[in-house]
Amino acid sequence: MHVGILTGGGDCPGLNAVIRAVTLALVNEAGARVTGIERGFEGLLTRRTRPLDVHAVEGLLAQGGTVLGTHNRCNPFHDAAAGGADRSAQAMATVRELGLDALVAIGGDGTMTIANRFSALGLPVVGVPKTIDNDLMHNDRSFGFDSAVAVVAEALDRLETTARSHRRVMIAETMGRYAGWIALEGGIAGGADVILLPELPVDIDAVAEHCRERERSQGYTLICIGEGVPLQGGLVVREHIAESPDPLRLGGVGVLLQHELSRRLSTEVRSTVLGHVQRGGSPTAFDRVLATRFGYQAAQLVRRGEFGRMVALQCDRIDSVPIGDVADRSRTVPLDHPLLATVRGIGVMVGT
Repeated sequence: MHVGILTGGGDCPGLNAVIRAVTLALVNEAGARVTGIERGFEGLLTRRTRPLDVHAVEGLLAQGGTVLGTHNRCNPFHDAAAGGADRSAQAMATVRELGLDALVAIGGDGTMTIANRFSALGLPVVGVPKTIDNDLMHNDRSFGFDSAVAVVAEALDRLETTARSHRRVMIAETMGRYAGWIALEGGIAGGADVILLPELPVDIDAVAEHCRERERSQGYTLICIGEGVPLQGGLVVREHIAESPDPLRLGGVGVLLQHELSRRLSTEVRSTVLGHVQRGGSPTAFDRVLATRFGYQAAQLVRRGEFGRMVALQCDRIDSVPIGDVADRSRTVPLDHPLLATVRGIGVMVGT
């Protein structure tokens, strides 16, 4: 058996742990040959590969990023570098030339969408969910998410001490796109006083009043806001990238909120955009374990010939779901999620 592995979309802590687990399980339990496809699906167009064996994956468990490299703009079905041409046939030809019996694709919703299309062409594919945003359907938790939340929590811990010292309003802007999972759990873990999510409406005047109340009682306010929160009727977009699967690059909502609150408050307001520090660094212990469980289960799906499926965590059990049920969909924070009731019950403003 000859199996290829690729990582698509954005990087995140835990990718190398999955690569390691898939490789070790296939080599040890199936005697398989494993090949890494470099730079995501682009590697199927450029034929950039590397052999993976027990020696090649030693020491990867704690490393952040991905040793295979990744690409979040290469879609072989619509290659922007080739004027939008469909180069999927070329990618399939590479699969045949390499002699791959199966492909393990590790990535988010964009990667799963592409993997689903290759599955329809007859390529035996197994998906592994990856996103710090935690927004993949039918999957309770993605590796990388816990690591990102830990970064947010540490940042809020640090912002809290300076906010208290100077009696300021401090704003931390998180990643997450259109889902508020990072802002919600990061805000809880970091002790935020206000948590603003894309799923809930925001009244800036109400936020300002909450800050005034805290100024009188505590002297400072800590705000955690997701990058996809629409303020003043629209998203805050940093740039447009036409060739990207998600052309809108969000960012700057924290600065906009700072500006609006400064107009309403006598208190000094500062904002910090956490950005890509949430993607970098070594994975947490939780993410190392979860990534290893995902990788091992992906290898089992390959061994059993159960293709066109993505491994998924459901009620602490690693299961699998059809990739087609995940493609082109995202999981946002439900309005009846227990965590929302929890934070409101302890006096945190969540949305307005």
